[in-house]
Amino acid sequence: MTDIALIDAAAARLSGHARCTPLLSSPFLDAIAGRQVLVKAECLQHTGSFKFRGAWSALSALPQPALKSGVIAYSSGNHAQGVAMAARAFGAPAVIVMPADAPDVKIETTRALGAEVVLYDRATQDRDAIGTELAQTRGLTLVKPFDDPQVIAGQASVGLELAEQAARSGVTSGEVLVCCGGGGLTSGIALALEARAPSFRVRPVEPEGFDDVARSLRSGRIERNARTSGSICDAIITPQPGDLTFPILHRLCGPGLVVTEEDCLRAMALAFQRLRIVLEPGGAVALAAALFQPDQSDADTLIVTASGGNVTPEVFAQALATGQAASSRSARPLTR
Repeated sequence: MTDIALIDAAAARLSGHARCTPLLSSPFLDAIAGRQVLVKAECLQHTGSFKFRGAWSALSALPQPALKSGVIAYSSGNHAQGVAMAARAFGAPAVIVMPADAPDVKIETTRALGAEVVLYDRATQDRDAIGTELAQTRGLTLVKPFDDPQVIAGQASVGLELAEQAARSGVTSGEVLVCCGGGGLTSGIALALEARAPSFRVRPVEPEGFDDVARSLRSGRIERNARTSGSICDAIITPQPGDLTFPILHRLCGPGLVVTEEDCLRAMALAFQRLRIVLEPGGAVALAAALFQPDQSDADTLIVTASGGNVTPEVFAQALATGQAASSRSARPLTR
């Protein structure tokens, strides 16, 4: 199981390879939220997402024979790119199982990084079964996107960094809102903060209609989504929380938050206008919750993960248009 020792070891292996991403702020965002908002910009990480951290952690922990044989992963795109980039650095063959409806930019980038891409229909096929079968038949090591101790440990390095960065800014307590799919990043950050900054409380954030983690936290047992596709927040759409991640989430996290797709698009526009960072919809859910759900938290400071920046031009244009439309309807304009 992942613990602080495993997290520290993963952080040491990541040193010099992963970027220490900045903790950004904007008085304008603070005004909208009615409190201080700090944004951990993991969209500036290698491959545009925190997933590189987990991939590097997992591959760097493998013995050389396993690396030589190759690795396999399943992903809608961000974990795919993280594993492909790490595998290329280690000289390991990589096979990535991706949904056929994943954004073309994610599929193309994964191939460009040297990985073999196997497409599947996420509405009718089981990616776990496909990945397991390919791993067995080809002798590949499966690197899961979230339900793996080393992947969780690598992603937990985000928590170590933000705790140190917040402390340097004089922030020692508050809530940390995390974009959540299967729970690897959320559980990793929660473990890191439990050990290094226990005055912070972690809360997972999901898109409307795909709130399996929020429902699981309420019921105390793993709940499954009725659908596995159909959201612009494709990067964080998973069937259910992980068997490894859910016990951590249940023990350490506060109630989950759920945001609309429109609020995700508005948050993307504001992130670009005020922080000059580019987010994909799934990477903007935590910021959307911080900005547009003020009644869901009484913390003076919210730290949010901006966890993915791999967005298509069409969706980004939609976000900017949505933000402009919202500004024209609002008494408090989005631009000045």
